[in-house]
Amino acid sequence: MKKKIDAFDYAKEITKVTAKGILITTKADKVNTMTVGWSSLGVEWNRQIFTIYVRESRFTHEQLEKNPEFTVNIPMGDFDKSILGKVGTKTGWKLDKIEENGLTLEEPEVISVPGIKEFPLTLECKVLYKKTQPLNEINIDPEFMEHEYPHAVDDKYAVLNNSPHTEYIAEIVAAYIIE
Repeated sequence: MKKKIDAFDYAKEITKVTAKGILITTKADKVNTMTVGWSSLGVEWNRQIFTIYVRESRFTHEQLEKNPEFTVNIPMGDFDKSILGKVGTKTGWKLDKIEENGLTLEEPEVISVPGIKEFPLTLECKVLYKKTQPLNEINIDPEFMEHEYPHAVDDKYAVLNNSPHTEYIAEIVAAYIIE
């Protein structure tokens, strides 16, 4: 069962946990989930939007390029925090992170991508705009650049590497809490 909500009524809860990590779930070749910490809730074009940043070298990026829909899966109350680490450091290229972590998929309401019952606050999102231009390193603070885009790390490493992010701005087309 799902309790429909307005995402902005839960803005405080959503923004508070995003820095610690939330899950983004995609579905193209298969259902995949990934931990993200770079995201924002806001308004663009008079629509409620959720923006995420995904490295171009990630399986999730490939999935989003094939199907520009995703769910935002946010924990509420007590939950297994180790899941964030496991799905954030392993790649969907090589394993089924849903099965490996015992996650339960919940049928979506509007889009083709399911939610995750264990992370019950769910936003269904359709990409409206993406920014894929390469980074202009001259315009980025050097300290930030070295920390977030280290050049000495292989692109396939799941935590840090030097591949740029694509910004996906997506409309929130449904919001609910899985009960």
